Amino acid sequence: MQINVQVFYDYFGFLFTGVWLTLALTVVSVCIGIVMGLFLSLGKLSTIKPVKTFTAIYIDVIRGTPLLAQIFFIHYGLPQIFQYVPNVILDAIISLAINCSAYIAEIFRGGIQSIERGQGEAALSLGMTPGQSMRYVVLPQAVRRVLPPLGNVFISMLKDSSMVSVISMQELLFKGMIAAGQSFRPFEIWIMVAALYLMLTLPFSRLVAWAEKRMVQT
Repeated sequence: MQINVQVFYDYFGFLFTGVWLTLALTVVSVCIGIVMGLFLSLGKLSTIKPVKTFTAIYIDVIRGTPLLAQIFFIHYGLPQIFQYVPNVILDAIISLAINCSAYIAEIFRGGIQSIERGQGEAALSLGMTPGQSMRYVVLPQAVRRVLPPLGNVFISMLKDSSMVSVISMQELLFKGMIAAGQSFRPFEIWIMVAALYLMLTLPFSRLVAWAEKRMVQT
């Protein structure tokens, strides 16, 4: 088989437009997921039983079901129940944000619980409320510890965002399918798609590895 180099020149720009959408989709979804995950982690650590039970069930359900099934449910299932016209971009963001929020919740929970209990007790003895103790003493330390795992979530979501192509979201993988169909040169196209995903994930992988080293040294 002979590789057609011209395909790289013809379709690189087309595929690169999908890179920006993939990156934007991931950034927005993970940012929303971080906010949701933080509240979910606090809910799971709550002493209020209904809140703790609800968040535990939510996390178990989301972590225990495939992302692909969640995407189909949000894009095709919910519109059938509530009778509305689905929006591809909105549904893609919601699906990815909900999925990563459950994993981020467990990361935050682990980070919060890794802080010595005496830190919170010392804050309470100084007259702080439990909420103030969490906000000003425990969370700042926990956030520092969870940054490397959050980086790994971002990298995973960069790759998992390809699943929204099943609802015709024109991110990188979907652009690859279009290009492969138009050019009849799948080998060259998928080499480029894989290289572009690597171009996205590799810098973040190196950044996370550097952050983890810094954490160990300090």
